[in-house]
Amino acid sequence: MAEKQDIKSMADSPYDFRYEEKGFYRNEAGLTAEIVAKLSDDKNDPEWMREFRQNALKIYNELKVPEWGPDISGLNIEEIATYVRPNTKMQGKWEDVPDDIKETFEKLGIPEAERTSLAGVGAQYDSELVYHNLQDEVAKQGVIYTDFESSLRGEYADMVREHFMQLVKPDDHKFAALHGAVWSGGSFVYVPKGVKVEVPLQSYFRLNAKGAGQFEHTLIIVDEGADVHFIEGCSAPKYNVANLHAGCVELYVKKNAHLRYSTVENWSKNMYNLNTKRARVEEGGSIEWVSGSFGSHISYLYPQSDLIGRGARAEFTGVTFAGEGQNLDTGAKMVHIAPNTTSVITTKSLSKSGGVSTYRSAIYIGKEAKGSRASVSCESLMLDNISRSDTVPAMDIHTDDCDVGHEAKIGRISNDAVFYLMSRGISEEEARAMIVSGFANPVSKELPLEYAVEMNNLIRLEMKGGL
Repeated sequence: MAEKQDIKSMADSPYDFRYEEKGFYRNEAGLTAEIVAKLSDDKNDPEWMREFRQNALKIYNELKVPEWGPDISGLNIEEIATYVRPNTKMQGKWEDVPDDIKETFEKLGIPEAERTSLAGVGAQYDSELVYHNLQDEVAKQGVIYTDFESSLRGEYADMVREHFMQLVKPDDHKFAALHGAVWSGGSFVYVPKGVKVEVPLQSYFRLNAKGAGQFEHTLIIVDEGADVHFIEGCSAPKYNVANLHAGCVELYVKKNAHLRYSTVENWSKNMYNLNTKRARVEEGGSIEWVSGSFGSHISYLYPQSDLIGRGARAEFTGVTFAGEGQNLDTGAKMVHIAPNTTSVITTKSLSKSGGVSTYRSAIYIGKEAKGSRASVSCESLMLDNISRSDTVPAMDIHTDDCDVGHEAKIGRISNDAVFYLMSRGISEEEARAMIVSGFANPVSKELPLEYAVEMNNLIRLEMKGGL
């Protein structure tokens, strides 16, 4: 079962560093009712959560591993530690975070980003948040941004219980059930009616532990007429054994509200990224997904938007870069249930050094969704003759009163364009990196400046083989 892949050490990647687990708590590898019960004890779960975890475990044991996507037989849950707790409690002051963990996030630019461009930050290390902070002026607006465990007991505990794993239910698929059983960490955000958060909130997830999983849960509720931008970042060092990420994101966008959810992923190439993200958008509301995926050995990732109210809108803009040893199966799902709803999917995928990129989308337009519009555009760029790119679109339409379009393009870097840039004194390597960055520009231009710069740096590292 266990597929062991040697991962080359790339010293020029700023993300490939790690620290020894000194004083950390790690549960035993595998997945049993006893392990799940011990996790509930460690986290002092309320009774309803203890029952939820055990029921999710039963569902996990009953469901089969998906067979339609990339092969994940190399992932053996019996070799994965589902909970690793760092040797610190969550801190509200950066100077109180232990030095090794603080140094990790300083290398990743988290404190600097907080000071210059963010309204609030949550930093998760392995299975637990180690730091969380919200600017006073944002808190005074009534915005709640806290670690998920705290939300189970605070003022909004009933709201959290009402919404937890209702968009993504444990019986959706095997890894949603796994998440329901062993989730740990993550964030809860509530933006009150009419409140507009002018600068972004961010959560950053760092998986340092070897042979472990990360299962954070993110729940965001944007009330009527409110507006917020949430940024998610993640990275991990390389190991020669499998790591697992099976987080869950649930987004509730109320009437006339707006949410932008941006992600820049740089998981290491021994990571199985089996993440689930879903949004529910009410009348006049809108969700924007902006996604950059640059890491993991295998990915299954298809953010879904359920447009349940008249005039609801969803837009997904994403770029995926698959290099050597990577098989990234990504895309988006749009579900039109109400009249006059609109969805737009724009994706770019790149493959290099034998990497495999698969774009997989699903558009559903129900019989009640009259006057709805859906547009899908996917473009693929292969950087050599040993890589692969596939497009697997699906459309399920139940009314004639709609407008649906799909466009797909595949190509290679133009030698003429490379030659032109080289004639202007640019090296061939830099010329190719510039062309790839331009190809990915529709995604990077939607990100705040600091994150657009990070994404372009990731592209350049991929072009050099440094990730």
